[in-house]
Amino acid sequence: MHISICSLATLSALGNNDDSIWKNYCQAKPLFTVSKNQQLISELTSDDKLQIKRLKNSTKKYKQLDKTVLYGIYVARKALIQCQWQTADIGINMSSSRGATELFEKYYDSYVKKKKISSLSSPTTTLGNISSWLAHDLGTTGLNIEHSITCSSAFAAIANACAWLQSGLCDKFMVGASEAPLTDFTVAQMQALGIYAEDKFDNFPCHALDINKTQNSMILAEAAGVACLEKGKNPQALAVISGIGYATEALIHNTSLSADAQCMQKSMLMAIGNKKLDMIDIIITHTPGTILGDKAEIKAINVVFNNKPPALTCNKWQIGHSLAASGMLSLQMALFMLNKQKFIATPFYKSHNTPKKINNILINSVGFGGNAVSLLISKNK
Repeated sequence: MHISICSLATLSALGNNDDSIWKNYCQAKPLFTVSKNQQLISELTSDDKLQIKRLKNSTKKYKQLDKTVLYGIYVARKALIQCQWQTADIGINMSSSRGATELFEKYYDSYVKKKKISSLSSPTTTLGNISSWLAHDLGTTGLNIEHSITCSSAFAAIANACAWLQSGLCDKFMVGASEAPLTDFTVAQMQALGIYAEDKFDNFPCHALDINKTQNSMILAEAAGVACLEKGKNPQALAVISGIGYATEALIHNTSLSADAQCMQKSMLMAIGNKKLDMIDIIITHTPGTILGDKAEIKAINVVFNNKPPALTCNKWQIGHSLAASGMLSLQMALFMLNKQKFIATPFYKSHNTPKKINNILINSVGFGGNAVSLLISKNK
């Protein structure tokens, strides 16, 4: 199985173009700010906020849309320009963990105060709203899908798109995720779980992939990403998807993973398939910066790789956790490392086997409820 990644566009604290994103990765500095309520968050750049504001004000209809939809439209346009597709028959599968948080909270607050609500409150907050508006904006007439499988939503969307492509029912698929969770209520939800970062003054407030941390350090981020996929090997592709794995484990608690992340063990093994373990050069971990979550994933990796893991890295220590969209940012990180042949390290986990040549990168994602999806990305040779 080979699926070509023909383009990928993202929007996050790293910026929205390859030069700024790569520069930020190389500078290796955390990109966090403090909200008006004195909570650490990871926001879009000021320039990107301006671009989104312009998009919102470009038509009367777009003024009514949630940020998740606007972010999705913005990156979808960029991804489509990159791959130069004709748009009519492409499929779209967008995802989001939280959906239209800002609009939903706004409408609810209005209802509580005035006992009245806008007629747009339902259509603009329904989960399928993102894919529908992407199709409208791009002028596509193909299949539209949207789903939420918590933080593994983006990779589940990719897996779904690959199935459609392999079935022959669709030739091209646009996939991704959009997340705008930086609202008071959503941040408060994460704080209620006891997993949010508290130290606002640490040079590295999020200790994702730090196996020695003594407190939880997850930080919420806003982001979006869209990739354009085709069946087979396109010579111009950024990379190919050479393996997909997925698994779900039994729930012990609504947010739980088993101590050795059994679902991730299964998803990694399925994605690796018949390849030898030593062919995997790098793993980009999901590791959100929580004590139990990070440890569970490291244990799963050690089980699968017989305590001889490849080089490990992640990006959440720098840009926070954008929930469903985090998978798209990890995928982009993988594409950078493949095509620039440079390993992007973390400040906490020291890999002793940094690869001299990078051909295969395994990427993990997992969400509340013990559902995991892993992708194996290979260099387009």
